[in-house]
Amino acid sequence: MAKAYVIHENDSWVEPLKQALEEENIPYELWHLDHGVLDISQAPPQGVFYNRMSASSHTRGHRFAPEYTSNVLAWLEHHGRKVLNESRALELELSKIKQYLKLHSYGVKIPFTVAAVGKEDLLQEASRFPYRPFITKHNRAGKGLGVYLFDKYEDLERYVNSPSFEEPIDGITLLQQYIHNEEQYITRCEFIDGKFYYAVRVDTSEGFELCPADACQIGDRFCPAPGQAVKAKFQVIESFESPLIPVYEAMLKKNGISFAGIEFITDREGTAYTYDINTNTNYNSEAEAIAGVGGMKAIARTMGKYLQEWYAATK
Repeated sequence: MAKAYVIHENDSWVEPLKQALEEENIPYELWHLDHGVLDISQAPPQGVFYNRMSASSHTRGHRFAPEYTSNVLAWLEHHGRKVLNESRALELELSKIKQYLKLHSYGVKIPFTVAAVGKEDLLQEASRFPYRPFITKHNRAGKGLGVYLFDKYEDLERYVNSPSFEEPIDGITLLQQYIHNEEQYITRCEFIDGKFYYAVRVDTSEGFELCPADACQIGDRFCPAPGQAVKAKFQVIESFESPLIPVYEAMLKKNGISFAGIEFITDREGTAYTYDINTNTNYNSEAEAIAGVGGMKAIARTMGKYLQEWYAATK
């Protein structure tokens, strides 16, 4: 029997999708690819395969899960299986440099960015970096981890030469123009089956770790004063429109990306800078419940649709 197969490396992130698949009565199987054996002499099972491999897998002890997944995806695609978030999606997931080059090729504005390998080159480039303040980030990261804001070169120098310096898993650190949003928020656009689903406003006042998954949330970080409303970190934007949407959709279609969250930030002049394509997108249940939408349910239904198409084609 054909199934919906979910390729991943984080059990907590797939729980909402498991629930959605069960509610939709879609047969499924989870492939946790932090380890395994791939016999390339055998054909893959029949079904629809959703690649949810994450660039941040190494932070959970799954150092080589993306590399293994890359080969599994090549095997699936070689045999003509339906893959949602194909090999090109994983390639972009694992490299912000490649994301920026792809966005730039579609005319999308990105922050000024320079990549450096090694502390010496990082500091040398930072000394002549044309923007202040600036941020650092890992080329292969996730959840906003490893992102730091610096007002001046000396602050970065102290950080780089300190025991707290975070070595990127691929050795590549990015220096990036800091885009200041006076209202302290970014916009994340979610796409289902390559089409815009909704946009969410994300409060950045508490820092850069912006994973929307329920498993990433640690509750309110402060106690509001009496009568003061608690500001929601994630809010679905009603009737959102942007000229970026059709451009994003075209880019996703060309690169075999079915499900993604794309983030941009707007400066005080209203210029939008796109800085992240997340092909292992998650959703915040509280924000979705208020807005009456459900990303994981929509993904489950999409997988069910492709399963039905496979059954129809084999009759």
